[in-house]
Amino acid sequence: MSTAQQQLTLSEPDRKNAGSTDGLLSDDLLACIGRTSTPRTEIASRREIRKYSIATGWKKKEYLDGDEAPPLFHLALFWDMVELDKLTPDGVSIDELLPKFPLKKAMAGGLSIDYFRPIMAEDVLVATRTLTNIYEKSGSQGPIIFYEVVMRVETAAGELVLTEKTTRLLR
Repeated sequence: MSTAQQQLTLSEPDRKNAGSTDGLLSDDLLACIGRTSTPRTEIASRREIRKYSIATGWKKKEYLDGDEAPPLFHLALFWDMVELDKLTPDGVSIDELLPKFPLKKAMAGGLSIDYFRPIMAEDVLVATRTLTNIYEKSGSQGPIIFYEVVMRVETAAGELVLTEKTTRLLR
């Protein structure tokens, strides 16, 4: 696939990031952009909010009483709980949303969270994750593949709570 064809699969702001260095991004790999997870439902229980607030050192009364969840509470709420054989060698759960990439060494690339309303005790939350972008750059030590996943968290009634964009790098 030519660089021009590859750029057509990317959103306008990310075209500047496109450009194949070694042609690691196959058509099959790029076809995974837009893949969405099955919605996952969790309850933000007062007990879980309290436990998270204490463990992370929050002092705000609303958090410690479990009435309102502190920032980043959703991260632990939606972590996968899996058997040991479903973990990678570094202890991370295997993400079924992602395709098999040709590069394996993963690194954090960024996290951006937009909050639209607080998570309150007993909220029923639904999270859906979407693979929104895959692109390649040339680094000083060789090619780097970037991918982005957006998680959208809503209440069961459909009210938007937050969006989270995670960027990871593979070398």
